[in-house]
Amino acid sequence: MSTLVTLLLAVLPLAAGWAVHVRWLRRCLSTARRDPLTGLRTRDGFTRRATALLKDPRAVVVLADVDKFKQINDTHGHAAGDVLLKATADRLAHHVGRAGVAGRLGGDEFAAVLLDHGTAGDMLTLLHGVLARPVDGHDPAVHTTVSLGWVRAADFPTDDLSGLLRRADEAMYAAKQARSGTRRAGLGRLFATIAGRRSGRTGARAGGPAAGVAV
Repeated sequence: MSTLVTLLLAVLPLAAGWAVHVRWLRRCLSTARRDPLTGLRTRDGFTRRATALLKDPRAVVVLADVDKFKQINDTHGHAAGDVLLKATADRLAHHVGRAGVAGRLGGDEFAAVLLDHGTAGDMLTLLHGVLARPVDGHDPAVHTTVSLGWVRAADFPTDDLSGLLRRADEAMYAAKQARSGTRRAGLGRLFATIAGRRSGRTGARAGGPAAGVAV
């Protein structure tokens, strides 16, 4: 018995130390997957959660881009731009809720996956209005609209997350060009892309084959 007690006394500190180390690693990993400005998931963290959500046939992929963001930075300064990005992120995360996921892909580009209960179009129209509101407690001149493109995953069952984001991106671009606020992928005319992304967007390769995608 004394041998067993001695062994336990020797092992317990090691086990406790390992548990602390594991918790520390998890915190580091969680921090690495969070955008320091907005608190949203970064591309890697968003991809992991979004891919899991796409297993649900109700999944809707959304891409959001702040309109004339460079003008805000140039006119009011980068601090004002950061305030706008943080407000946009907070509103998007609140609207998506715990059942979905929102992430900042970079710059003024955000993405989300939410579960549709039959009212996705109305939900995104409402979200568009919410995102356009001035930021409480800040200069009311520092505000802008946000163009939204969205796609039902069930409409393109062979597409993975990357393909659905591409379609949502094209729909967002169409909404921005038409100043319509939101646009659903799969409707309307085609827009050309390079390697699945519009020229100048992340993932586009100069000189790649052009492809069309419905918006």
